[in-house]
Amino acid sequence: MSDKTGLSQLPPGWTGMAPDADALFAMAEAAIATMPDVFKPHIEGVVISIEEFADDDTLASLDIEHPYDLTGLYEGRPLTERSIDQSGGMPDRVTLYRIPILVEWIEGGEKLDWLVRHVLIHEIGHHFGFSDDDMHALEDMA
Repeated sequence: MSDKTGLSQLPPGWTGMAPDADALFAMAEAAIATMPDVFKPHIEGVVISIEEFADDDTLASLDIEHPYDLTGLYEGRPLTERSIDQSGGMPDRVTLYRIPILVEWIEGGEKLDWLVRHVLIHEIGHHFGFSDDDMHALEDMA
């Protein structure tokens, strides 16, 4: 007889199979909720979405050969490049790619909610105007 007591401690949306898009979205929402209050007003309008993979055009535009190599993407105009004169346009968007995140989770051994938070915060960093090099330097300092 197996002990099933640990099942009640699984994250919301966990079905025993690979977490679906709703479960990853819930993890992303939980990550947003833990961000310092000073950042929250600046990310209120950012749309968070979950997709299985980046499409071929997106991968080509980023010069990425394999769809597993892109776990998240920020699309929009960073806050550092905005002008008071600009209006309209689409809302900024952060897309998390479910399958590449799950592959990294399996290969890396991190907790999935930590990995979702890491990818999400990295992409939100682009919203604040940080480059990949800036964020890697900050991570190395932490």
